[in-house]
Amino acid sequence: MQAITRHPLVWGAAWAAFFGAVILVAAALDWPTWSWLLLIVLLVAPSLTATIVVLRATPRDHLEHRSSVFGHFFSRYVTLIFAFFAWSGSVVLGAAISTSIQLAAEGKEDEITGIGFDVLSALTPIAATVLWTALIVRCSWFLARLRGWGEAPAASEVPDALFANRADLRRVAVGLAHPGLLLATGLASAFLAMLAAEVELSFFT
Repeated sequence: MQAITRHPLVWGAAWAAFFGAVILVAAALDWPTWSWLLLIVLLVAPSLTATIVVLRATPRDHLEHRSSVFGHFFSRYVTLIFAFFAWSGSVVLGAAISTSIQLAAEGKEDEITGIGFDVLSALTPIAATVLWTALIVRCSWFLARLRGWGEAPAASEVPDALFANRADLRRVAVGLAHPGLLLATGLASAFLAMLAAEVELSFFT
């Protein structure tokens, strides 16, 4: 336990590397999808749990005084650009899907409905993965502003009330809630979840 307290980020990275290797073995040996999903959850669990603990203890307005006017407007600008491209892509994709379904079903209403639900079930994991990726990036950005990029920073913006009477537990929580570790495990989990979904879909088709 003392080793984890002294180097929480190293242990978090070792945990992620271990389960990443196990996932590669699972892919090579064609393990069932449920085992993939369990391994993905275990891969991201330490950093995600620590992130939730740290961010939950941080008030919403805790970092407002740390943001510049440029940072405020630039983040809004990027958000609007992303929203515009997402909306444009959804319009084009929706039109393409609608046309494809009509052609595939040859105008038969019952087949149109069935194909539509099949397409929806195929696209839902992709949409969920994109939203998960956006959440991971957003949380990593907040963590970088809140605690910096050090393994266990001596000074940070993390509220003092977080595990105030348990210094070791606070050090582990802040160390595992590292923006780089969360970004790496979160993006890896998103990619692996999409891969597992594709494997499952190919099994049934």
